[in-house]
Amino acid sequence: MVNEKIICAGFGGQGVMKMGQILTYAGMIEGKQVSWLPSYGPEMRGGTANCNVMISDQMIGSPVITNDATTVIAMNLPSLVKFEINAEKGGNVLVNSSLIERKVEREDVKAYYIPCNDVAIELGDAKVANMVMLGAYLALAQPVATETVLDSLIKVFGEGKAKYMPMNKEAIKRGIELLKKQQ
Repeated sequence: MVNEKIICAGFGGQGVMKMGQILTYAGMIEGKQVSWLPSYGPEMRGGTANCNVMISDQMIGSPVITNDATTVIAMNLPSLVKFEINAEKGGNVLVNSSLIERKVEREDVKAYYIPCNDVAIELGDAKVANMVMLGAYLALAQPVATETVLDSLIKVFGEGKAKYMPMNKEAIKRGIELLKKQQ
């Protein structure tokens, strides 16, 4: 049974909203109940931008995630500081270790450290760091099939970005590999 509650957070411009949109779209394709709740505002100008994503086999009562996130994805230090507390006991915290040197302080969650920006730069474009993290999340939680996510990319990004799909797909693949090494 799928009942994922994900908080994706980072600086405005890191693609945390796109991660959420892609997961939500893939969930819709698979016939799951989904919710995507973005948080816009002054955070977009260098602070933390975030979204709450839910993917479930059951009806979703509220799109708000408080202290029961199954996974927190932190792409920068302010996001880790702000949202680490929102992971449920036994939940997961995925950390972009390229930008965050601090370790997860909680001992009642599982922490994974993914060097998203480093891998993205190796691939030739720092903008795919979010796709590296998306791949890591997919390997960890598997709320939707990886193939469904890959099929969703063109729908979320649009036909005008089709030339970037191979790099995005490679970034997701690398994220999956990195997470599997930590399990």
